[in-house]
Amino acid sequence: MKNSQMTRALNQPGGRIVIEPGRLLPVAALFTAVILWGGSFASMRLAVQAMSPWSVMWLRMAIALVVILPFAGRLKTDAYRQGDWKLLIPMVLFQPCLYFLLESNALCFTTSSQAGVISASVPIMVGVGAWMMLGEPLGRRTLVGLFLSVTGVAILSVSGSSDDTATNPLLGNLLELGAMACAAVNMIMVKRLCDRYNPWLLTALQVFAGTLFFSPGLVLLLREPRVEWTIPLISAIVFLGALVTLGAFGLYNWGMSHIPASRASVFINLVPVTAVAIGWMVMGESLSGLQCLAAAAVIIGVGISQKGVRQV
Repeated sequence: MKNSQMTRALNQPGGRIVIEPGRLLPVAALFTAVILWGGSFASMRLAVQAMSPWSVMWLRMAIALVVILPFAGRLKTDAYRQGDWKLLIPMVLFQPCLYFLLESNALCFTTSSQAGVISASVPIMVGVGAWMMLGEPLGRRTLVGLFLSVTGVAILSVSGSSDDTATNPLLGNLLELGAMACAAVNMIMVKRLCDRYNPWLLTALQVFAGTLFFSPGLVLLLREPRVEWTIPLISAIVFLGALVTLGAFGLYNWGMSHIPASRASVFINLVPVTAVAIGWMVMGESLSGLQCLAAAAVIIGVGISQKGVRQV
């Protein structure tokens, strides 16, 4: 079958449509999302150096909410079924609430480059999560890749020394790893919900929940009169709110609604490359020789876990 065509298979017992994509648009959406995510680490680190992480997150969510509000009328749905709240509430709790709470604090202690590398562990976590939550088989390659990736993250964390760019890399990297676990669980939930829900509606729900959850950040912001609103800081906040919080997550949710979650998660592998490059160019960050080897171990571990995986 030609690449421009799409095969749809209907699983009668569960009524779930599995789409084997052959078109470029979902791939382009996922690619754009992960590039934006890769750039978000440096912007987020710049922002949390100027104000409280809670204030940064509230601003991100508030900006995203303002942008999506004019389109709220088009996001109505009658897809809700009894019991869906058991997925919808955890979905918004894991991301954006817990995810951003952990990540924003992580970037107070570690570099954007190291945090970006740790994000490469998401595909493996999605595989493990699908095994635990959906009963999908966990292959030997995934286990080997998981071990190698976790080992790389551990070396990356303990080999980092405290300095002006990373005051406590061990704590920061552990918080970032927790954030990635939340992201992985969220991806599995979003994939299930996208069978019936508009992915942009799910994104809007996440933004609304995040605005409420991080509302104490507004109080903290009003108590921080010494914040210097420079052009780089304002640009970073707008970029994080409009293009990352709304744009990247919306594009990723939409792209994942058209292809399998395991295949979509592989695109996360592009995040560390972008994060390290931007961290070096914008923030003047760098990795030591041992940390470069550890970063390579993380990425190789992810590659091993994905090689030979059959997409369905």
